[in-house]
Amino acid sequence: MARHNPAPKAICLALLTAAMLPGLSACAGAPEVPKEYGVFLDADATDLERMGEYETVVLDAQYFTREDIQQLKNAGCQVYSYLNIGSIESFRDYYPEYEDLALGDYENWEGEKWVDVSAEKWQMFMDEKEEELLAKGVDGFFVDNCDVYYFYPREEIYSGVEAILRGAKGHSCSVIINGGDEFVRRYLEEGGNPAEIADGINQEGVFTAIDFAEGTFGYAKEEDREYFSEYLALAAENGLQTYVIEYATGEKEKEQAIAYAKEQGYIVYVSDSLNLDE
Repeated sequence: MARHNPAPKAICLALLTAAMLPGLSACAGAPEVPKEYGVFLDADATDLERMGEYETVVLDAQYFTREDIQQLKNAGCQVYSYLNIGSIESFRDYYPEYEDLALGDYENWEGEKWVDVSAEKWQMFMDEKEEELLAKGVDGFFVDNCDVYYFYPREEIYSGVEAILRGAKGHSCSVIINGGDEFVRRYLEEGGNPAEIADGINQEGVFTAIDFAEGTFGYAKEEDREYFSEYLALAAENGLQTYVIEYATGEKEKEQAIAYAKEQGYIVYVSDSLNLDE
């Protein structure tokens, strides 16, 4: 996932027309979307009322005030702020100061680059950013782009991701890791204590998939679904809460994604926008 510039990227989200997958039936009418979990990365203060309907909300707290966050908490929400530890985005005000740490372009996301998480300069900045966001009253962080270790599988990158996650947990707050399967698998297989880096794992596109070339949503390949389901099962076995974000525009596909998540025991949010603004 990449946090989007408030000016949405041009992507056509076509209605999926594939046939229903076997083993999952759709009821008549629109699906009842769970209100446990909502991810709204392109939202702003005008969206507070609808976000307040969710038990757990992920937003980009850089664009909200402490009063905004408190309004959500008064409504009973647990509030996580997006925290991008593995890449730098050109629309962020801090981009020019850290562009020298870029490792390479982030495919499919214009204006975004992978960042050297092993750099002390970056790690110190992440710690400062965490304190800044916590001062707004958020309950924790939705940590993105730990996949930098997948694209740059070097020891110093692995250690950098771990150091930043440990630093976030060191603030005595909750942490959800978005993706990062290569890092998390290695960490768990080497006997790392999951409680020292995270409370939960989110995975995008377990049942569904994004076709960036066509600008459409569809079903995930069976082998990909099996892989990520096994990964989330491993996380759950290690005491981590499991979350998924699915992308679908058709009501049938939304219902199927929700049904699959419930069967697997995931907390699910289904979005019909890649910008996560719906």
